[in-house]
Amino acid sequence: MIANLMMYQRPQLVQAHAFYWALIRKHLSDTGMDSPETLSQDAEEFFVWKHPDLVLSQTCGMPYRTWLHDKVQLVGTPDFGLADCPPGYYRSAIVVRADDPRTQVTAFKNAIFAYNQTFSQSGYAAPFWHLRPEGFWFENRLHTEQHLESAQAVATGRADIASLDAVTWRNIETYEPIAAGLRVLEWTKPTPGLPLITALGNDADLIFNAVKGAIEELDEQIRSQLGIKGIVKIPKNDYLRVRNPDDI
Repeated sequence: MIANLMMYQRPQLVQAHAFYWALIRKHLSDTGMDSPETLSQDAEEFFVWKHPDLVLSQTCGMPYRTWLHDKVQLVGTPDFGLADCPPGYYRSAIVVRADDPRTQVTAFKNAIFAYNQTFSQSGYAAPFWHLRPEGFWFENRLHTEQHLESAQAVATGRADIASLDAVTWRNIETYEPIAAGLRVLEWTKPTPGLPLITALGNDADLIFNAVKGAIEELDEQIRSQLGIKGIVKIPKNDYLRVRNPDDI
């Protein structure tokens, strides 16, 4: 068995995620379902997502619709209470340096764009379609592997612009001094948020209810740290109809 909740993991939230998982495990155990004692937070993401004994993990919308939707079950989508987003949805903050004088995204056409992965909905697909009406996509790109690294690349001048998951950006604003040197230029259109998944053969509704129960039992401090409000069911087809970038 394996489980992880790595998508919004960071050093300051290790204990919060461990406490959250302990509550999920308690609810799973109450229904007779076994689960691993600890989260495999450092495991390679696709190893976890495709594991035949996956109990629970969180993936990104683009890997889900591109590679995983017929290999896993959709459990539900955490709601992080993001501004101007329906429950369970999220969007991307397109960030630049605070002192960059450019005020229009079109002025960044020849700039260096930092992105975490080409298979990231928030870091790549969302900005790709956000810029489609403007008639361009960044020719100069810097692959960073992580949203935080993209933010740091912009802050330090290795890149000029990046697109960051709204929850990650909220955490950067909370925990990272570099946030003071960045500003949001624009926001992308909301899309379904990062879904929770489990292996084929598991009872997805049972797991949904376990997560729901755990969220309801979180104390206010942990709930605030994780920024989580609840869990909702977004139809599978709502994920699948989101378009991938043309260059993928």
